[in-house]
Amino acid sequence: VQLQASGGGLVQPGGFLRLSCAAFGFTIDYHGIGWFRQAPGKEREAVACVSSDYRVTDYIDSTKGRFTLTRDNAKATVSLQMNILKPEDTAVYYCATSYPRSDCPPNQRDFRSWGQGTLVTVSS
Repeated sequence: VQLQASGGGLVQPGGFLRLSCAAFGFTIDYHGIGWFRQAPGKEREAVACVSSDYRVTDYIDSTKGRFTLTRDNAKATVSLQMNILKPEDTAVYYCATSYPRSDCPPNQRDFRSWGQGTLVTVSS
């Protein structure tokens, strides 16, 4: 089971980015996929997750209404569309799966297969 996040980069405040989480050797159809981030000097925090039945859980208020998750089981990918980006969104973003669960659990310890993250830098 391997997940790989991609799509990060440098963007100005107010801009947007679309991150992608690709699954390898793993069928995402029946499991939750979550996005997490770790800012410099801070602990990793959960951002949002989409369950196997397409229900989205937002773990933090600061990204509600700006970040949108979509899953494409056929392509084995989950995307995180990030709009109206702010400097405080700067972080390394990771994706992980709640396998073998199908939902989006509240604790990060229930997620696995973190893989390498992708750096998002919001700066002018």
